[in-house]
Amino acid sequence: MADLLALIQDPAAWVALLTLVVMEVVLGIDNLIFISILTNKLPEAQRERARRIGIGLALIMRLGLLGTVAWIVRLTEPVITILGNEISWKDMILIAGGLFLLWKATKEIHHHVDPIDSEENMVGKAVGLGFGAAIGQILLLDLVFSIDSIITAVGMTPHVPIMVVAVVAAVTVMLFAASPLAKFIEQNPTIVMLALSFLMLIGTTLIAEGFGVHVPKGYVYAAMAFSALVEMLNMWARRARQSKGASAH
Repeated sequence: MADLLALIQDPAAWVALLTLVVMEVVLGIDNLIFISILTNKLPEAQRERARRIGIGLALIMRLGLLGTVAWIVRLTEPVITILGNEISWKDMILIAGGLFLLWKATKEIHHHVDPIDSEENMVGKAVGLGFGAAIGQILLLDLVFSIDSIITAVGMTPHVPIMVVAVVAAVTVMLFAASPLAKFIEQNPTIVMLALSFLMLIGTTLIAEGFGVHVPKGYVYAAMAFSALVEMLNMWARRARQSKGASAH
């Protein structure tokens, strides 16, 4: 109790908490984009429930992993060497998650480019398999993002209470942002392609990180923010043209 009180009174702990909350929210964006795109493929009555379950699983997984911090840290120790690169269990998980994201995003892009070929795309399979299959895919990516999130937290602070508060705060933000983001993506079809390109970028980054090539997150998110800004300008321009055309008639 005395340790917790000392932590609360420590200004450095509050700075670490604020920094970690921001970092966890940013890392959660990747998770949220995937959940939003996938749940939008379900029947409308199931979407909100699937989003809540997916985000709830993300919280449970992150908190569960925090209870095994010592084991999580050991995941970064090399277990094999491939072409001179030392690969740890964390690296293998990141590579597998990155490959899954690339495969998923490619299938989705193929569906949007060639919607007639619906029998061969991942969207058709996801709808066909139903609610359970969607939750299974969300769970798989939750695991990848959760391990990345917790390892980031461990690297930023040694205090588990700070990690717990930051994770809960970040997942709460995800919970409130999930439905508006999913509806925005659904109402703006061009955003879907942009979001899928983000998933491909994130997948490539995960694979690079798995092979020991560090890609600064700031560069990745700056590129995503710039692309989103350009798309917003395009949307405003299209709406302006539509309004002008409607008033002309």
